[in-house]
Amino acid sequence: MSWLITKYLVTAGLVVAISEFAKRSDKLGGLIAALPFVTILTLIWLHIEQQPQEKIASHAWYTFWYVLPTLPMFLVFPALLSRLGFWPALILSALLTIALFAGFALIMRRFGVHLL
Repeated sequence: MSWLITKYLVTAGLVVAISEFAKRSDKLGGLIAALPFVTILTLIWLHIEQQPQEKIASHAWYTFWYVLPTLPMFLVFPALLSRLGFWPALILSALLTIALFAGFALIMRRFGVHLL
């Protein structure tokens, strides 16, 4: 149980730290947020918990494919923000990401990559 609490605290601390950096500098906050810290932490947690190497490698492999269809959101959200406000822009960006992911998954299935 203490291990689970440690994982929560470290991971939550990372998110809080990124948001604090972002308050001080848009560029630095964006850079730090773009780094795969959560994925790195996940890989570390899986390794410490003695998960098989195949599982750890598979996590990293799928993370790569899952990131690709999320990238347009980071262009669409700022464009919609000034026009629609925060919540509508966020919701529409999230819906776009879901639609792009579903389409991407269908396309990738044709190449033997099964994301769903």
